[in-house]
Amino acid sequence: MSEVWGGKLPTSTRKKIRKFSSLRGREVQSGDFWDVVVVTAVDGGQKEAYEAQISEKIDRREVPLGTTYKVFSDPPGPKIGNGGSTLHALQQLESVYGEALSGLRVILIHAGGFSQRLPSASALGKIFMAVPLGDPIYQMLELKLAMYVDFPSKMKPGILVTCADDIELYSVAEGEEVRFDKPGFTALAHPSPLSVGTTHGVFVLDQQETSSQSEMENVSCLRFLHKPSIRQMQASGAVCKRTSAPIPVSDAEFVYTDSAYYVDFDTANVLLNLLKELGPLSCEIDAYGDFLQALGPEATVEYTKNTANVTKEETSLVSVRQKIFSLLQGTPLNAILLNNSKFYHIGTTSEFLFHLTEDEELRSELGLLSSAFSVHLDQSSGGSSGCCIMHSALDSSCCVGPGSVVEYSRLEAGVSVGRGSIISSCWVGPGLAVPDGTFMHSLSVNHQKQTGFVTVFFGINDSLKLSVDAAACMEELMFFGTRLSECLSLWDVDAELLRFSRDPSSCSLWNARLFPVCSDQQSSFSASLKMLQAILSGSRRPLPAKTQLLSMQECLQCKNLQEMLKFRKDLHDEIVLKRQ
Repeated sequence: MSEVWGGKLPTSTRKKIRKFSSLRGREVQSGDFWDVVVVTAVDGGQKEAYEAQISEKIDRREVPLGTTYKVFSDPPGPKIGNGGSTLHALQQLESVYGEALSGLRVILIHAGGFSQRLPSASALGKIFMAVPLGDPIYQMLELKLAMYVDFPSKMKPGILVTCADDIELYSVAEGEEVRFDKPGFTALAHPSPLSVGTTHGVFVLDQQETSSQSEMENVSCLRFLHKPSIRQMQASGAVCKRTSAPIPVSDAEFVYTDSAYYVDFDTANVLLNLLKELGPLSCEIDAYGDFLQALGPEATVEYTKNTANVTKEETSLVSVRQKIFSLLQGTPLNAILLNNSKFYHIGTTSEFLFHLTEDEELRSELGLLSSAFSVHLDQSSGGSSGCCIMHSALDSSCCVGPGSVVEYSRLEAGVSVGRGSIISSCWVGPGLAVPDGTFMHSLSVNHQKQTGFVTVFFGINDSLKLSVDAAACMEELMFFGTRLSECLSLWDVDAELLRFSRDPSSCSLWNARLFPVCSDQQSSFSASLKMLQAILSGSRRPLPAKTQLLSMQECLQCKNLQEMLKFRKDLHDEIVLKRQ
């Protein structure tokens, strides 16, 4: 039985991909696909970038036609979280469609944020990350739509809420269907080890309703826990005992964790009224923790005061949560238990590398390729196995090490890339060698009224989010395993002159002005690589006089969207021409 279930996951996944591929570039009928695809953005600049890329996809017929694609940005001001984004997207949908909204099937993909843990997706968005699949090549947007391709025809009008950086694979038995037709919230639930439950949402089910003997079960949920401890899971009755059913969890005990969820329009109207009551938001709301914890017959108000998982606690957060609880209390929470399913997160550099180059299970289930929409080295040459190359043009003499990803890049003759590295949106000149464990990503910027280029570089395991106060930054911030003060010394940069963008009292690799601005993309890569080589060799390599330095944060603020998209388009055209 286990082999039967295990073998069904790749078959079911490939079937969804074939179905979606048949819809790409075709006019779809209402009911066969989503009426509206909504992507959220954190601000107006990100919204512009997303709209430009979606417009290109439509022009190149890479997505189904006849549906409406919308990008909604968060309002200016404080961060409002994906829950706040959900409320504002609903408000904007209502303003566009009015009463007609209640008859539409909408998918809402949360894609706002600056992707500090995977900075290659910061400028153009996680939802537009390449996936080594399909022709034309998939990005995360197409993959999300493909994995949910069966949903629109099996759901009542409403909204499916999901995130941009995860993948859910599942299969159901012959004759079974995932249906979203119940009032309230209906969430997908995946069997997971207890350790996974501590970083996700966990459903507390009526154990008498569940059996885990079939691939899919529809159950009502008693309550929802957000990132609970193992002790909390056990005390609340969330822990299930493994039976003879071949669920994809080897532990004797497991829990059901969250991913996407559906909201019917009667409940969506409750959320709309919530935003009208709250007025402008001044705190971050979680679309999972703050909405789902209010649901189910055993939900209690205690969670509203628990701020342990909050990034930045605002004074209004508890009162906002209590208002959400009072409005949603008593709303049903239904769970669709996908017993033969897997949940993959691709939101960090390590996850990105692992899933695209080492994860044989995901590779098999999705049919991922080592090379997708690229022209490059002879696959039989040394150093080319175990890597992933996407939307790139490489000279035949290039060598890419195992565990490395090259995307949206041009590599000239004799270039070598070490093991476990990421090269993204770069133009690498002849003969250059990228060390192991290196992240390099080029951006175009508008700097001093001119177009410039910056190549940011980090160690794969460097923490860009780690923030320290100004007095400690030189000793506590580590860059490629070296104190920041030592790096500056090697470049002949006076530590007293180093500046941090935005908030100078909060210092991190994200806002440190470390990266030189150059006049062209190739020299930008070369200049940054020399700085990296100085760190790794411990040898002085002074920066040229009058070198202008920017932080990753500043690069996003002044990014030249048109230039970055032009580089990708030129690569696209070159690859098409060479493949012909």
